[in-house]
Amino acid sequence: MKNFVTDAINLKSYNLSDSDKIIVMYSKDKGIIRGVAKGVKKPKSKLGARMDLLVANKLMLYKGKNLDTICQAEALNMFNKTRYDMDKIFYSMYISEIVNNFGIEDDPCANETFDLLYKGLDTISKSINKTEIIITALKFQLKMMQISGFGIELSHCLVCGKPIEHENMYFSAQKGGVVCEKCSDNIGMKTHLDFRIRDFLNALQFTDFDKKSNYETKATEKVALVCFNMLKDYINLHSSKKFKTVEMLQEVS
Repeated sequence: MKNFVTDAINLKSYNLSDSDKIIVMYSKDKGIIRGVAKGVKKPKSKLGARMDLLVANKLMLYKGKNLDTICQAEALNMFNKTRYDMDKIFYSMYISEIVNNFGIEDDPCANETFDLLYKGLDTISKSINKTEIIITALKFQLKMMQISGFGIELSHCLVCGKPIEHENMYFSAQKGGVVCEKCSDNIGMKTHLDFRIRDFLNALQFTDFDKKSNYETKATEKVALVCFNMLKDYINLHSSKKFKTVEMLQEVS
């Protein structure tokens, strides 16, 4: 069939001509897809604001040889509350860029990744303060890395395999998790990690966006931001593409 229908979230866009754009999207069925939005830059475009970034749509596309063409778009969620808050915009852009950097075409994890991004964007949009925004981004970072095969080990030393409980430990971005104090001397680029911060991250890893662990209710913006930056560095290390939102996040953090 030449036409196909899918749910997709707009990640990036490029100018193709004076009136057309190429929209990079993550779809529920196919992972990364690219479609031409013809005439979208014209004032009376039928596609209009539905082709803005950070919008979830139900789309009908015409399958082309090199690029698909977006025929119809019905907005599923515009995440409107995000558009009036710079923190929400930047953190939404960041988690979308993670999907753009780690997602692939014909992604076998498309359904899971789409739902994760949709819930993440929706939760950020509904957040009432910056701490909630950052915690949502933390949950997204942890869960997206699991899906992508870069899950972070937070319970056992990655060198000796010993369980780490209420004791000193370090986080190694290169190893992808925690290292006990005894093994830490031979590890480069390590960050000291208090066991309470580890427990906080562990709880977030297994808590859905619409639920709150006890750790979340006690977390401060400062603690959440330290964790976010640690995970951001880890993700950046394992990404084959450079993150463009990182510098912007440093401005608002």
